[in-house]
Amino acid sequence: MTAGVDGPPFAVVIVSFASSGLLERQAASLDLPANGRVVVVDCFSGAAERERVRDLASARGWDAVLLETNAGFGGGVNAGARRALADGARVLVALNPDASIDAAALGLLVATAAADPMVIASPRILTGAGDPWFAGADLYLDDGVPRGARARDRFPGAARQAWATGACFAISASLWTTLGGFDEDFFLYWEDIDLSHRALALGARLELVDAVAVHDAGGTQEAISAGRAKSELYYYFNIRNRMLYAVKHLEEPEIRRWARSAPRTGYDVLLRGGRRQLLSSWRPWRGYLRGLRDGRRIARSRLGRGAGAAVPAGGR
Repeated sequence: MTAGVDGPPFAVVIVSFASSGLLERQAASLDLPANGRVVVVDCFSGAAERERVRDLASARGWDAVLLETNAGFGGGVNAGARRALADGARVLVALNPDASIDAAALGLLVATAAADPMVIASPRILTGAGDPWFAGADLYLDDGVPRGARARDRFPGAARQAWATGACFAISASLWTTLGGFDEDFFLYWEDIDLSHRALALGARLELVDAVAVHDAGGTQEAISAGRAKSELYYYFNIRNRMLYAVKHLEEPEIRRWARSAPRTGYDVLLRGGRRQLLSSWRPWRGYLRGLRDGRRIARSRLGRGAGAAVPAGGR
């Protein structure tokens, strides 16, 4: 089933930060029916990039939301959603600038979210090489580590909570409004885990539909070296925001447990970029240390209101 001209009005919200090249390659291929529109949000990265996004939007008939600052991923999606909702969208589809989806898959996502306003609908996501990138995911509550659904057999009986990736999902306007959109405290990474948590707490469901999107994983990351290396901000926000999530949603014993394991789990985040980068650049280590430092400060802000005990430094 596809969302045709008789379907609900919907908007595909794409956040760009220095990503005009990706927009030209990926978003330009979107095949939308008359009831669909594209809202591109430019998180300011420079005047020249701003003009490229403006020109692309004008040429393609997209709505452009041109922010004066970099509001982060969550803030960017929120800004695009506000524009789309003001223009009457009843379903929102968030899509990474380095992701693509065909008309049939997009239509199924929109139809699923429209049919049940208490559903967040996600496609299966493949890499450009055809490898699985997302087919459901869980946050493991004992150690605060996100893992794909395929890890469930390795951790039978573990306490976990499902979450839907922000790379591509559809949500009804009513559920989005009730949730208040993404929590902008996260800025980058973990905002989708947080949104999923709050949606589930309201009684909503996360549904993996029979649709496929393709994600050029890391296409928006500022690589620091060749291969799988990721940006310093990737490491910083993934490590920092783990503790931000804990403070927002967990009780003190769980926060302390996550704080003790932060150096180890943070090092595992570093290894997502491969070991070679750790020998050739100081930037991953700086992101790691800053993430640990600010995560510890966030934890102290919560625990300090209790018994006053210090947050343990932990160990790897």
